[in-house]
Amino acid sequence: MNYKDYDFSLWCDFIERDFIENDFVELIDNKIINGATSNPAIFQAAINSSKAYIEDKKVIQGSKKDRYEALALKDIKRAATKLLPLYKSNNDGFVSIEVDPTLCNDAFGTIEEGVRLYESIGMPNVMIKVPATDAGFVAMRELSAHGININATLIFSPSQAQSCFDAISEGMSKSKVDTKAVISVFVSRFDRVLDSILKDRAKFGIINAMSCYHKIESGGNKNIKTLFASTGVKGNDLEPSYYIKELLLPHSVNTAPLATINSFIKTKNFTQSKLILEVEIENYFNNIRASGVDIDALYQRLLNEGLQAFVESFDDMLSNL
Repeated sequence: MNYKDYDFSLWCDFIERDFIENDFVELIDNKIINGATSNPAIFQAAINSSKAYIEDKKVIQGSKKDRYEALALKDIKRAATKLLPLYKSNNDGFVSIEVDPTLCNDAFGTIEEGVRLYESIGMPNVMIKVPATDAGFVAMRELSAHGININATLIFSPSQAQSCFDAISEGMSKSKVDTKAVISVFVSRFDRVLDSILKDRAKFGIINAMSCYHKIESGGNKNIKTLFASTGVKGNDLEPSYYIKELLLPHSVNTAPLATINSFIKTKNFTQSKLILEVEIENYFNNIRASGVDIDALYQRLLNEGLQAFVESFDDMLSNL
């Protein structure tokens, strides 16, 4: 069977100007991907190292952030244009851009910037990416109510997933237009921390992601999907597409790096993943806690590290403009 038969979507976690005009189109035309995501680290790598931005960087003016936005918004709008036919046929077709990561604890600033970015791009299939902090939950609700599609990001815990779902659902109920959202659950970062501690390698991230998936799906909002992020593997111990195959679940999205996607599409026969029951997940978590792992502290640590990494990538990118 084709993996799309399972109501499962594959998005590309990469944006770069030459890529958008070439391989990106090929991936869309071959019906491999039907969406894309970006983050500050992706734009940092693209803008700092790709020759495609050299001429634009010479002529754009304004503050460093103004110059970054001139480059990034051009890419996002172009990607959205390529994906628009998919969006119009109700086959996802979204591309996301993240608000300034330094605003992660500023609800008003996030709302203001989210509206400005969305309106500046002027495409209906853009998602505004908002980190899952307390301020972010407020912003998700207000932006959704404003009719803006949301990509809630940096979700590590089931409680974060629930808070994102509640905020976005409330906002959608107040919106005058039909909007969509994804809740981006990070997966592999857990296993990079825990593999040296736990007996079963590369398992915690999968089970935790399924716990978040249960929270989101139980809400019954068909306009909100779970998106599995951070699904690239490190080292050679795992198959490159391991985290995609283990989380091939209905009404979900997996956004992955190009190498991971290329590995996945070589698969001949796709099998829907077996969803672990909530009671089994709870038993697993209890056993992990009994082994001495403070899961709640780990959730907070990974969130803090994720926020800091995006701020550092954003600052590094601006310093090179």
